[in-house]
Amino acid sequence: MEGASYQRFPKIKIREVKDDFMKFELRDTDASIANALRRIMIAEVPTIAIDLVEIEVNSSVLNDEFISHRLGLVPLTSERAMSMRFSRDCDACDGDGQCEYCSVEFYLRVKCLSDQTLDVTSKDLLSSDHTVVPVDYSDASSSFDNTPNKGIIIVKLRRGQELRLRAIARKGIGKDHAKWSPAATVTFMYEPEIYINEDMMESLSLEEKTELVESSPTKVFGIDPENKQVIVVDPEAYTYDDEVLKKAEAMGKPGVVEIHAREDSFIFTVETTGAVKASQLVLNAIEVLKQKLDAVRLSDDTVEADDQFGELGAHMRGG
Repeated sequence: MEGASYQRFPKIKIREVKDDFMKFELRDTDASIANALRRIMIAEVPTIAIDLVEIEVNSSVLNDEFISHRLGLVPLTSERAMSMRFSRDCDACDGDGQCEYCSVEFYLRVKCLSDQTLDVTSKDLLSSDHTVVPVDYSDASSSFDNTPNKGIIIVKLRRGQELRLRAIARKGIGKDHAKWSPAATVTFMYEPEIYINEDMMESLSLEEKTELVESSPTKVFGIDPENKQVIVVDPEAYTYDDEVLKKAEAMGKPGVVEIHAREDSFIFTVETTGAVKASQLVLNAIEVLKQKLDAVRLSDDTVEADDQFGELGAHMRGG
């Protein structure tokens, strides 16, 4: 209808927050926004990762390329990543990617002097910026295993073996390389609405009710010990497998249970690598999404967005 507004006002309700884990509800929007937010968290929120390694001495059993690859995958704390410059856009170093505005230097100098195998870990990396260091997974506030550890093992050295190197960490996004992805996993599901037809359920025997409850591979339903009625225990445990619905049909009772997905309500689960806190990852993703939407909106009167949006930008201008 002409003049009709389809504007929505999405709402977020936080259920659980830890440094590296967050669970929240996203309501009053559709799957396009939910999936855009998920994809941005995985691939377009910037972090800092080692991108250049200059090895001076390496007498370990691993070759230079292997060690460089392992160093690149070590998560670094990236709270300041959003304010850093991409090395390709940095005018302070002419895109060289080796200045304080777009990079962080690391050094590693380790030599084994005993007969015992020496573990070279991420904690041996010395940073030129105290705000950008390897993630410490022994932090008590983290949901990871809290047993004491010495960091992520890079290589092991025996007596006389040595490793000396210099590394440059730069800002990047997961779309360019997985080492820059701040997310371990980001998932969302439609919030299920489950209805039980009490009248039809009354016609089932206790044995049939038990069979119906047990047909679900997850603990969605249960039987009330007092009145022996089937109840919904955990609706969010439902995995849209339709096993309960198939069982109801096989028993000749279709409609005894109805399950629908709310198409405007989503339950997100976010786990991070530790590079940024889960709550900050969500906020950064929303900020990146806003920037993208602004670029699309402004592309209506400028051709500058063509490089980023290609045919979409031209289409919006009627080209």
